[in-house]
Amino acid sequence: PTTADSYRLGIEKHVIPRIGDIKLNKLTSREIQKMYKDLQENGRLRKSRKSKKPGLSSSTVRGIHMMLHNALDRAVKERLILRNPTEDCIIPKIQKQEMKILHPEDMKAYLEAADKRGVLPMFYLELSSGLRRGELLALRWDDLDFATGKLRIDKQVYPVGGKLIISEPKTKAANRTIILPPAMVKLLAEYKKGVFSDLMFPSRTKPEQPIDPGYVRKRLQVILERAGCKRVRFHDLRHTFATLSLENGMDVKTLSTIVGHVSSATTLNTYTHITDEMRRKAALNIDQGIAKAEVQPEPERQATVEPEQQT
Repeated sequence: PTTADSYRLGIEKHVIPRIGDIKLNKLTSREIQKMYKDLQENGRLRKSRKSKKPGLSSSTVRGIHMMLHNALDRAVKERLILRNPTEDCIIPKIQKQEMKILHPEDMKAYLEAADKRGVLPMFYLELSSGLRRGELLALRWDDLDFATGKLRIDKQVYPVGGKLIISEPKTKAANRTIILPPAMVKLLAEYKKGVFSDLMFPSRTKPEQPIDPGYVRKRLQVILERAGCKRVRFHDLRHTFATLSLENGMDVKTLSTIVGHVSSATTLNTYTHITDEMRRKAALNIDQGIAKAEVQPEPERQATVEPEQQT
């Protein structure tokens, strides 16, 4: 539903106002390219705290392109047009942003601030597992095996039309089981004594419903401010978990499975800055190993006497 809403927004607010009056068989790549340019320069519908630029980000324009490309591909298959005009368009390159994480030196103050506000289990679990926010808020107590520490992730929460919906994740990879650290399991066991709901993190006013994702986002910023930490998004806590995991020797394949990525390639692309450093360290270790190796001289061969030469 949230993906459908984003498509609908792109069509109604961005595409139709710019090329909606052009007949399908008259639509050219020139008009589409002009639309992309205008979206990058003047496409923002409302002011954003993240960016003061009036245009849409490269990733948003690329998303609109992919949506339009798929729609016009369908038009080609239904023989409404002969060729997809988006094929000849140049789309903006992805602008990689510097990844933000909660630095290790800020962890203690951050967790203490979360504890004072009674939300330590939720925010500690996020740092221990790297779950998506919707996955975290959809957890139920029967998803956790306290004896083994195994946590099953097979649901997510997302807002639709002012209501919170719990459904299955979008991909098969998101359905997974992870193992929590013993300290985390112990903390959850103690926390469970004061929770009277099947949900692990229920709403305080409506225990049968999960906490609203928007409330969690706002609560995070309060905690960071009280702890004197720089502002990060909730999703950056997931990045923090992944970064610390890689830096402490976890292999990319294992991490990919834990965070629910479709493939290891996604993990590699997302955490290039960390994996590059790992490769540099590996190369240095190999080089040091080669330098330490000594070439052993071959033992001298002893002269042998053929039988017929013996006397």
